[in-house]
Order: sequence, then structure tokens, then C-alpha cells
Amino acid sequence: MPRHVKKPFKACTRCKLLVPHEVTVCPSCGSSTFTEAWAGMVVVVDAERSQLAKALGIAKPGRYALKLGT
Repeated sequence: MPRHVKKPFKACTRCKLLVPHEVTVCPSCGSSTFTEAWAGMVVVVDAERSQLAKALGIAKPGRYALKLGT
């Protein structure tokens, strides 16, 4: 029988920023639409110098989901 463990974050559907469940407005883009259906995580510390952040279109530091809707 599979165990369903609640993820510690939900993802903004606009910018993919991962935030705690109690957050109601995304601090990065201002969206109020979130999903718990996400997979993979990347943590960006220095968005200006990170090649990965540039490739993913991330402009601000934070935790981001790699894929939504899983």
C-alpha cells in the first residue's frame, strides 16, 4: 500500500517558486495560484551568476520546482 507523504511546499503555477503551504500570494511574481503537483527541486542562490538559473529562466534566488503537474 503506497504511503502519501505531504510535500513541505507548494509551487506557484506562474513562476514555479516553492513556498510553505500557509503562503497565499507568491512573493516572487504576485500570483495566488499554487499546486501541490510538482516534481524536482532546484535551489538558486545567485541567479545572476548561475548558468542553470539562466537556462531555466529564473531571475530571483529561491527554491523552484522543476516540473509542475506530476
